[in-house]
Amino acid sequence: MKEEQPNMEYIDQLSGNDASFKQKFLLILKEEFPLEQKEYLESLRMKDGGRAAQIVHKLKHKFNILGLHQGYGLAVDYEEALNKGDFGLNPAFLEVLSRIEVYLKTI
Repeated sequence: MKEEQPNMEYIDQLSGNDASFKQKFLLILKEEFPLEQKEYLESLRMKDGGRAAQIVHKLKHKFNILGLHQGYGLAVDYEEALNKGDFGLNPAFLEVLSRIEVYLKTI
């Protein structure tokens, strides 16, 4: 299966021809994502599954916005697992975060 890559399709649809709206939307995404990613990593370090689940919940919506539908499904499952104290999906989740981090630096 091909590795899913972030894309701008949804953002393009949402913004239509409004370049200003698109830029503002991207700016918010670029500001929020690194903070939430850092918060997630801190919750991992503290082994705080409840807090990690809250952050995964916030991040999963960004996955959808960036066209990562498989990543969104992973986040849904991971959020549920974290609420039970299960960090097993962390490696796959970190991979999705890494792809987004790289992508946001290129747009």
